[in-house]
Amino acid sequence: TDRGLDAAISAVAARAPMPVEVEIDLPTRPPAAVESIAYFIVSEALTNVAKHAQATQVGVAVTRTVSPAGDVLRLAITDDGRGGAAFGASDGVDGTGLRGLAQRAAAVDGTLKIDSPRGGPTVITAELPCES
Repeated sequence: TDRGLDAAISAVAARAPMPVEVEIDLPTRPPAAVESIAYFIVSEALTNVAKHAQATQVGVAVTRTVSPAGDVLRLAITDDGRGGAAFGASDGVDGTGLRGLAQRAAAVDGTLKIDSPRGGPTVITAELPCES
């Protein structure tokens, strides 16, 4: 928490068992609760990729957009794995972890979406409002 979301995500990405490219564009620091949820989502998503995706590369993009329409932190975690990730997968992969990520996002009125066709790639996108 002392060094912010950029340092925290970079550290978790460095510990991942596959290459993770991190791109972070934060003109200002998000509220602490949003930062914490964002870190958890990225960390858990990288764990899921390592366990289930058979991916060789992952990208993590974090941006904060402040506009008249709102102040939003957007996360995108993309992998080149086998796909098929879902909130309740029926092929033996337990989707409860992904539901937990959606619940974390919802705790701050955010959203989490999964686009993961069989064969890949998988993109997990979270949008977390940063209104004070």
